[in-house]
Amino acid sequence: MAFQLPELPYDFAALEPTIDAKTMEIHYGKHHAGYVANLNNAIAGTALEGKKIEDILASVSHHSAAVRNNGGGHYNHSLFWSILAPAGTSNFNDKLNIYKAIMRDFGSLDEFKAQFKAAATGQFGSGWAWLCVDKNDKLFICSTSNQDNPLMDVNSFEGTPVLGIDVWEHAYYLNYQNRRPDYVDAFFNIINWQEVSKRFNDANPGGSMF
Repeated sequence: MAFQLPELPYDFAALEPTIDAKTMEIHYGKHHAGYVANLNNAIAGTALEGKKIEDILASVSHHSAAVRNNGGGHYNHSLFWSILAPAGTSNFNDKLNIYKAIMRDFGSLDEFKAQFKAAATGQFGSGWAWLCVDKNDKLFICSTSNQDNPLMDVNSFEGTPVLGIDVWEHAYYLNYQNRRPDYVDAFFNIINWQEVSKRFNDANPGGSMF
């Protein structure tokens, strides 16, 4: 079955003022939709048809640039929409396993934010910053260029992303112009921590770390 554009769990204006409705409309309806269409075209008639996106990305070094760029674009944006929520609707609290893991691995939410912001603002040009879980269930922060992500076999690190921020200019330029640090600061106000924690739990099916 061909890949499809996922339905947004909120309307285009729901994330204002952090992300304006026009940016959401273009980002979702043009950019992400384009990645989906181009990915389907790139895998049509190949052995990749019918495969999960995670499996395609795990061996992406063996595939075309079109598969790498558009497969990454589809996966990255699907994750991005899911971990966002209107400000004030998703609280970071000590009942969440992701809270416990951040405290364990970073010491505080402020320290996590500082390191995550450094990765997001330090990514030269287009790309993403990620919070990931490694094979030992430890959290780490990294960044990738363009539409690459931590699932791809082209990285020097390996992990499952549970949180990501898009730092391509099309994600923030209408509101923030060249002020990427302001965009990253505002991003922390619209994180869906329940979804991030769910992704963290899913990366550790045994659930035995706490």
